[in-house]
Amino acid sequence: MQEVYDFLKKAKTYYLATLEGDQPRVRPFGTIDLFEGKLYFQTGKSKDVSKQIKANPKIEISAFDGASWIRIQAKAIEDDRREAKVHMLEAYPTLKDRYSPDDGNTQVLYLKDAVATISTFTGAPKVIKL
Repeated sequence: MQEVYDFLKKAKTYYLATLEGDQPRVRPFGTIDLFEGKLYFQTGKSKDVSKQIKANPKIEISAFDGASWIRIQAKAIEDDRREAKVHMLEAYPTLKDRYSPDDGNTQVLYLKDAVATISTFTGAPKVIKL
């Protein structure tokens, strides 16, 4: 888990893919947090990505760190607890001007049944089950 977290932090931006009907949707994200032994990301409940995850929680994440890339398959599970939201907002204080744990919009989700594959152009892929 730590290796996946460190990779995403180093990459800074990762791309999260969802499905809207039969159309894939991909967008950049930057929030990644370790909380209670799980990897979390953050969005707003008013956003399309939140609605897409609610309809189909299967997601993929991809990022490139300049030398290798990661692909993560997972289910995104909402954690509506205040503690999880506070932890995320403390990790990303710049979000506090747009989100708060009690605003009814802040959404944090963790990765469940996740499988990460780290690849390079020269080596064998490394598979990590979270």
